[in-house]
Amino acid sequence: GRRTQLLKGLPATTSVEENAAAGVSVYTFNVTVSSESVAILPTIVNSDPLTEAFDIEQKGDLEYRVITTGNPVLDYETMPKSFDLQIFVEDTNGRTDLNILTVQVTDKNEHPLFRGNMAIQTVTIYILEGTPPECIYQVDAADPENAELKYSLQPAPVPFLVLENGAIFSTKKFDYEKDLHRYFLNITVTDPGGLNSTKTVSINIVNINDERPYFTTKQRIYRIPEEQSPGTVVANITAKDPDDEDSPSRLFYSIQSSNRYFSINPLTGVLQVTGRIDRDALPLRLHPNISLIVRVEDSPTSGHDSEIEITIIIDDINDNAPECKPSTFRKEVNENTSAGTFLLGLRNFCKDIDIDPSNNRFNFTGLSGFGSNNFALESAVSGRLVMTESIDLENPANLGVEVYSLTVRVQDIACPDYSNIIYIYIRIKPVNDFFPVFSTLSYEFNVPEITKVGSRIGRVNARDKDWPSSVITYSIVAGGGTRDYTNIFWINPTKGDVKILARLDYETTQKHILVVQASDQDKTATASVTVNVLEVNDEEPVCSPNFYSFQIPVSLAVGTNINGFRIECQDRDSDPRSFRYFINEGNVNNHFTFSPSAGSNTSRLILASKFDYKSGLDTSWIYRLHIHITDDNLLSARDRTTHLIKTGTVTLSIRVIPSPTTVITTTPGFTVVTKRENLYSDSAWYVPFVITLGSSLLLGLLGYLVFLLVTWARTCCPMAGKADSMPRANAPEKKKHKKEVVVTMTKLNTVFDGEARDPVTGKIYEFNTRSGARRWKKSDEPLQLAPAVQVTSSATDNSSQETNRADASRKKKERSEKRKELTAETKTAAKPSAEQLETPGQDGLGLLKQEEKSEDRGLSSPAPQGR
Repeated sequence: GRRTQLLKGLPATTSVEENAAAGVSVYTFNVTVSSESVAILPTIVNSDPLTEAFDIEQKGDLEYRVITTGNPVLDYETMPKSFDLQIFVEDTNGRTDLNILTVQVTDKNEHPLFRGNMAIQTVTIYILEGTPPECIYQVDAADPENAELKYSLQPAPVPFLVLENGAIFSTKKFDYEKDLHRYFLNITVTDPGGLNSTKTVSINIVNINDERPYFTTKQRIYRIPEEQSPGTVVANITAKDPDDEDSPSRLFYSIQSSNRYFSINPLTGVLQVTGRIDRDALPLRLHPNISLIVRVEDSPTSGHDSEIEITIIIDDINDNAPECKPSTFRKEVNENTSAGTFLLGLRNFCKDIDIDPSNNRFNFTGLSGFGSNNFALESAVSGRLVMTESIDLENPANLGVEVYSLTVRVQDIACPDYSNIIYIYIRIKPVNDFFPVFSTLSYEFNVPEITKVGSRIGRVNARDKDWPSSVITYSIVAGGGTRDYTNIFWINPTKGDVKILARLDYETTQKHILVVQASDQDKTATASVTVNVLEVNDEEPVCSPNFYSFQIPVSLAVGTNINGFRIECQDRDSDPRSFRYFINEGNVNNHFTFSPSAGSNTSRLILASKFDYKSGLDTSWIYRLHIHITDDNLLSARDRTTHLIKTGTVTLSIRVIPSPTTVITTTPGFTVVTKRENLYSDSAWYVPFVITLGSSLLLGLLGYLVFLLVTWARTCCPMAGKADSMPRANAPEKKKHKKEVVVTMTKLNTVFDGEARDPVTGKIYEFNTRSGARRWKKSDEPLQLAPAVQVTSSATDNSSQETNRADASRKKKERSEKRKELTAETKTAAKPSAEQLETPGQDGLGLLKQEEKSEDRGLSSPAPQGR
């Protein structure tokens, strides 16, 4: 038609208040033609967004108004705030008009609403007498406009108050004999606009009893049939409390024994059925009696109680239909099978689980279904299915028919006669002509490496064109294994679901290629499956060393890298800058820290604050630090809540060496003494060995060089004659001077200037404050200087060579004899004595044996660091 201005007053914008009832006028407009000329009355043909909340009704001859329908009721908080209604009209001349009315929904202040139990019922609160003032209930309310609410309580002169957050408090300790037994509180919640809602809270004061309640129910044995519906009353257990003779009893009932079939009303004592009672299932199949221990108390907590035993006998009913497992049978029969051939014995697969023999008998009846005229049941009792006619697939009457669907009803003999249907599919076995075909020749699955073992990662699917379709089974014929696992993947043989059997590792293998086979028993087809392993942060930082033990002096300066210690960490799937270091345990008084604490794969242990044992701030001399290293440094705070974070650990054992308790004023010194003798020490056995071995190798090298030089000289300078080549008989032989090696023995005096008590053994040991050397103090000798010997090898100068040359022969003999003695002593020293194995200190620092060796060598060496 022709577009003409027929709607007067449109387009326009109007408003309507939320929660408006049906029939509320929203807007009025007119039509400019006579009422006889209107072919299609004004109609809302569309709205944006779509809604049925508005309609148009006629107000006068040419006057119309838009009204609310109440379906749905407009809600400012949950619905759109504006609707564009398209209004259409057409006259009898074919002229049309289409205009838009915009309706805006305005907000209306609504009453606040209670939530929780107070929204649906009157809340009853029980308070024991003698209970001190406390919070007894939390009122929960909300305002549709999300405004802040205030709570108030009426009547005011009651021993209760309500806070602005809705918490109800009692203000006194109640006495049941003096105070009221019940209070009704009107809780009012008010929004900023003055609108309010009120709910009542009932508060009961509970009396404290001192008499034991007793049961008034005499019956102890009850009998009920099985399969009673929940809520069925079994018994009404009653009891009385001597303290409640003049008032209604306030007793509480409960079932103490383990039970899943019954419950008891805690206030009335009504025993009801709450769970399914199946007489035919264990344990009731063997023991139909249920014993319950019912307890009655005169207080929910810490009151007096009594107990009785209730026995409930469960009777069997005929409530189970005969069941066959399986309920569906599939049988293959070759074509041209002769009539009378036995196919299936149904009774072997069916049973009725009702325990009563009168309820578990059944028959087989009603053989029906497609092609049932070819089969028959021998008898209703036996359930034997036999063929009545031979089936020939080449017969035109059977062309294309390969499966016969039969049904047999298995039915109870007892009433009610429950029954079940057995489905029997008999397949006339055809020739298999077609290969299975996969839906695609290659599949690709992306799997995160942390996927749980047993998870399904994808599915393959294959079809067979044989009619009827053959059952296809799936298997993995190649791939899917690693060096550690033969089979990482498993495929459901019937559904084609691919699952993982072992944990995937992106760092080891990023891709697995499988060959999947589909088989219809006779023919097979294959497809490739590519499993891409997606990287996930599943490796924890590994640090070296992960355990370290050492000792530090108590006077160590703040900021010192302790013993030069540092840890180096690696993570197979994280950036080296992602590490964070923090001491999780053992850092008493925060003496230790790591630098840097984040952003590097290496960090050093730093002394952060000095030790203070004099004032008593520090008491422990041994610190066991547990360090955690996480790989989340590069993650934001938000990402740390969603990403995987792994933590490595390092353990440090630090012993603080105390200051010396005894100070010797003399300045420690040493005296160099040169002795012409071989001195052997257990710990320095290698010194003569190394010297001898080095000398032998040096002499061998010199001899080889001389040999090469002589060979070269003979080659370059030919012989003058035979006479020249003969040796001179009278030529004087030159005497070769042997080089002498002089061993200088230096003895050092180690000053043990301090004493301390070992915290484990309680024995006293001596130590040197400079070097850290220690030894057990002998009880029969005072603190004294310990001699030490240092062995050094050097070539003597010209002056000492003249002095020692005369003794060279004697010294060579003594060295040979001494070496034999040292060999015997070495074998003896290989077995440590009990005294050598003792070590001062809790951690077994192994200092004593090393100190004894140090004393033998004459070396005042510092105590070794712990391993």
